[in-house]
Amino acid sequence: MKSVKLLSVLSLGILLALGASRADALPGQRTEEVTAWINSNPTLRPAVGDGLIVQKSNTPAQRFTFQATVFSPGRITSIRERGTIRSERFNFYDQINGVTPERLKESLRVIYGPDIYQDYDRSRLVYEYPTPLSVDLSRRQALPLLRAQQGQLRLGERFAYWMEIVKTKEGKAYNGQMTVFLREDLDKMETELRDR
Repeated sequence: MKSVKLLSVLSLGILLALGASRADALPGQRTEEVTAWINSNPTLRPAVGDGLIVQKSNTPAQRFTFQATVFSPGRITSIRERGTIRSERFNFYDQINGVTPERLKESLRVIYGPDIYQDYDRSRLVYEYPTPLSVDLSRRQALPLLRAQQGQLRLGERFAYWMEIVKTKEGKAYNGQMTVFLREDLDKMETELRDR
């Protein structure tokens, strides 16, 4: 039953390596190291020339993107160190199976391995949205996106994590993302999420 669940969770056919691979490249490392890790990661399986961005698609209704960047998550600011990765993000768009927080967490484990998954699992919740205040504001000002975006900002021992899904009016989530980033960028990200 568990393997059937995993297969449906990873149905895009892009996360085929269900074994626990070790994360060899993470935010804080040089772009060359991260590019080499992406190219050798059996889960990501990039095409030739993908570099720091990997895009996969089974159908227009199912897409996956992985991106490592020298920018911190959120609004773009100046680059502190051009050759150092500050954040890595993967996101799903899946109209067939939907996207859930559990699917994003399992994908984190499959891509990065048990050490990063455990860091996430033990992380402290810093901020969660939507808040009751933003839901009320969303209703009063007819801003449905405020309550459609549901996410968490977490702080682990090694990294900070931002997970977000976006639900439709019917309450289904077809789009979601998980970002692994440097702990020193947490305050910036929290401020931006609270100011939405």
